[in-house]
Amino acid sequence: MGRFDGKVVLITGGARGQGRSHALKFASEGADVAFCDIAAQIDTVPYPMARSADLEETVKLVEDLDRRCVGDVADVRDLAQVQAFVDRAKTELGRVDFLLANAGIFSFGTVAELDSTTWQDMIDTNLTGVFHAMRAVLPTMIEQRSGRIVVTSSMAGKLGFANVGHYVAAKWGVIGLAKSAAIENIQKKKEIGDEAEGEAGAPPD
Repeated sequence: MGRFDGKVVLITGGARGQGRSHALKFASEGADVAFCDIAAQIDTVPYPMARSADLEETVKLVEDLDRRCVGDVADVRDLAQVQAFVDRAKTELGRVDFLLANAGIFSFGTVAELDSTTWQDMIDTNLTGVFHAMRAVLPTMIEQRSGRIVVTSSMAGKLGFANVGHYVAAKWGVIGLAKSAAIENIQKKKEIGDEAEGEAGAPPD
């Protein structure tokens, strides 16, 4: 038996690299997996990004482990695309138990010389993309009163480094975002629990 038997795991940025590794590990532990990836090049990224063939290969590798898999093309910078991915995963796999917000890019540039497009691509992908993924799954997790969210940050999220200030800013923001969401939803869980306890203890009409 695996630790994730019967669970559905969603991963952003899952076509290759860390995302694919996570998908295969979760599948090996019994999870059904849904993942998305932009599967296209962002002009400010200085290395080749994943393509549709990578996405298809990850689907095959998960299915080879005898688990169901949904692989979708979605740009985490676009909330509507992320929401469509989550909706498809929920429809085809039945539920949403775990989100790993993994999608991210890397590029270089000093704060003095960094152009606005490179900055915006980084923040939109590595920080806003995490917000979009969390925003898309939280209503379902709140409704079913269960769920887990893990976000990918970096040591850069706690330290400053030269030539990657935009990356550091995004990863630092991811930590703050995750902590804030945790506080909000711990409070939400308490409120739901208090309401349920009140209803259970209320006298009949």
